[in-house]
Amino acid sequence: MSLGKRAGAELLGTFWLVFGGCGSAVLAAAFPALGIGFVGVALAFGLTVLTMAFAIGHISGCHLNPAISVGLAVGKRFPYSELPAYIAAQLVGAVLASSLLYVIASGKPGFALGGFAANGYDMHSPGGYSLLACLLTEAVLTFMFLLIIFGSTDRRAPAGFAPIAIGLGLTLIHLISIPVTNTSVNPARSTGPAIFVGGWALQQLWLFWVAPIAGAAVAGLVYPAIWGKSDAVEVTK
Repeated sequence: MSLGKRAGAELLGTFWLVFGGCGSAVLAAAFPALGIGFVGVALAFGLTVLTMAFAIGHISGCHLNPAISVGLAVGKRFPYSELPAYIAAQLVGAVLASSLLYVIASGKPGFALGGFAANGYDMHSPGGYSLLACLLTEAVLTFMFLLIIFGSTDRRAPAGFAPIAIGLGLTLIHLISIPVTNTSVNPARSTGPAIFVGGWALQQLWLFWVAPIAGAAVAGLVYPAIWGKSDAVEVTK
């Protein structure tokens, strides 16, 4: 399939990830009585990835995340030459989702932008965690996320379960790190909301590019070094 069509699938999938995941936080937060809480937000992010993995995994690989694309390239599962197209599509999808979410959220009387599901450290961390704590959290959790992706899509793994493992993996990551960074592990997911929040969110955005990409790149080196190189299967097979 052409690179353009695969990039289009990445745009759509990343749109769904950001709209579904961040939307669950921004829109449900306006109605505390619904009781979705951070557990519900964590599940929403996991479900967006799980559903898109089944929907577009056989088309684009369902990266939805520049860090994943970089990690897979380092692990020789994805060509470096296609990184620009994938990352551009992911960013466009994230920005479009954030734009639509802003339009919907601002349609409620008394709307206040607030954090708009942006990621941050120090005083902008939900739990007030330091820059170092947030950097380590994002790097380690992205590293583990890529190991889950490498392992579940390995030809030696049980067939057909990769989307479930990846979706539940992302849910667990959010359960751990929402109090720390509001959970990124995805530079595109962080960039979309940060554009609307501006100010501190854009100033701190560097961490949510550097840490996830670093963690993903290390995973791309570690997995084949320890468990051997194996070609990936399509995530829905």
